[in-house]
Amino acid sequence: MDTAIGSVPAASDAARHPAPSASAPRDATLGRHLARRLAEVGARDVFTVPGDFNLTLLDELEAEPGGVRLVGCCNELNAAYAADGYARARAGGVGACAVTFTVGGLSAINGVAGAFSENLPVVCIVGGPNSNDYGSNRILHHTIGLPDFTQELRCFQNVTCYQAVVNNLEDAHEQIDTAISTAIKESKPVYISISCNLPSIPHPTFSRHPVPFFLSPRLSNQMNLEAAVEAAAAFLNKAVKPVLVGGPKMRVSKACEALAELADACGYPVAVMPSAKGLVPEHHSRFIGTYWGAVSTPFCAEIVESADAYLFAGPVFNDYSSVGYSLLLKKEKAIIVQPERVVVGHGPAFGCVLMKDFLHALATRLKKNTAAYENYRRIYVPLGEPLPSEPGEPLRVNVLFKHIQAMLSGDTAVIAETGDSWFNCQKLKLPEGCGYEFQMQYGSIGWSVGATLGYAQAAKDKRVIACIGDGSFQVTAQEVSTMLRWGHNSIIFLINNGGYTIEVEIHDGPYNVIKNWNYTGLVEAFHNGEGACYTAKVRTEEELTEALEAALGPKKDCLCFIEVIVHKDDTSKELLEWGSRVSAANSRPPNPQ
Repeated sequence: MDTAIGSVPAASDAARHPAPSASAPRDATLGRHLARRLAEVGARDVFTVPGDFNLTLLDELEAEPGGVRLVGCCNELNAAYAADGYARARAGGVGACAVTFTVGGLSAINGVAGAFSENLPVVCIVGGPNSNDYGSNRILHHTIGLPDFTQELRCFQNVTCYQAVVNNLEDAHEQIDTAISTAIKESKPVYISISCNLPSIPHPTFSRHPVPFFLSPRLSNQMNLEAAVEAAAAFLNKAVKPVLVGGPKMRVSKACEALAELADACGYPVAVMPSAKGLVPEHHSRFIGTYWGAVSTPFCAEIVESADAYLFAGPVFNDYSSVGYSLLLKKEKAIIVQPERVVVGHGPAFGCVLMKDFLHALATRLKKNTAAYENYRRIYVPLGEPLPSEPGEPLRVNVLFKHIQAMLSGDTAVIAETGDSWFNCQKLKLPEGCGYEFQMQYGSIGWSVGATLGYAQAAKDKRVIACIGDGSFQVTAQEVSTMLRWGHNSIIFLINNGGYTIEVEIHDGPYNVIKNWNYTGLVEAFHNGEGACYTAKVRTEEELTEALEAALGPKKDCLCFIEVIVHKDDTSKELLEWGSRVSAANSRPPNPQ
């Protein structure tokens, strides 16, 4: 029977979904089951933006005792960025956000794509259409005006490793568990759409306490592992001055400690790629800094690029990390260790070999060789201090970061926004236990504001220090209000240099100049007398010192927002060099046909 245009659902629609079972307790609902599952994997905070398709779901998530807290965000993009930051702070744990259908999902998708690029398990939950509307040929609001509801799903298929569309109760339990398990197993985001009429309905499949997650551990192929270790050991043991370099995929491989132990065993110097900063302890006796081609830590590139063998653990060689593809490396000298694959020189290659297992086994087979580290010690000259500031002299960026360095401890974490902060924060020496995060692969400006919210919400034992440029801040500024609402005591350095500095160095133009804001006034407006807030606008070192004394003293429990006004041309030399090389790579003419 046809349904009249614009009519309410027919009684037959309801028949497609059985009434709640009398044997199911009233609290055995889909929404509460999801809350229990999220809490079980460590996502005890869910970053949300309410919308009419997810309101009942939010009720159920919040109603579960000992379940999850809902952290209301200002928009969906920031909620996804916050889930990204939360997952980073949990060191392999899960972050989660919950938004509404299509208008919410497609707003969050940029943040989810960033999490995908950085191998972070983020669960993006969307309140979907009523289950009776699927296949009904009806047109719903919050869509593009077509009766096909799969547009959002098709978009998420490209930036998540699993998608679950829950529009009936019979398999909801299985779909939710599979999605969350897959996020953990693959360390990638997943998408869960839940029909808006289902979250509060009890069902027998949710009546028992869920069986704890148990994921079968990945195992190396033992024959391949032995062969890979034998080939790598022969390759490295004949080298005169080999080195180790850690990359960002060590995180997803849980191999950070294994690389440090390998350095202890073999005596090789160990560097990190820029996107792996913080994954290798910088207090390690063999640590030599960041390898980033022409913009490396002083004396690091000389050691890496002059080596006759180098082992890269979990590298990503993109145009940013390779400084416009200008690294002076040779494939025949390299062992590339990816999460499940080892390649020695131009070959052979060994599959089904886990990075962690390989590094542990290799540590027992390498001869001690300290030649490259001794060379580093011969050429190394400690970095000097910035020139002292004259009284009233405009504040310089290098003076700012001298003070930030002095603030760092094992109880802090640094979040660096895309831009000049990438390069200045790379120079920071991280004390033992100090966290460090930035988004190098995706490089979405504005990411750090939401990520600071999420990281601070997860890592209650650390004080977050965020370095954010004015251009990036303007993209996502409003989430500072959520930090105030939740009582965070993060310190945000807003570096005001009047524009998109990183874009200027790649390709300048009038579009890189932005409207100046009264940034401290904006944060005071967010504060509006609610919560603990301290703001300061500094132009000199004297004013900066006064602001830091307050932030670390009487205002230590406040959210501290320090606007640092610097000259537009006060740019790190590393950014200047990097920008020119990336610009050259971007400007290559088309290959001849």
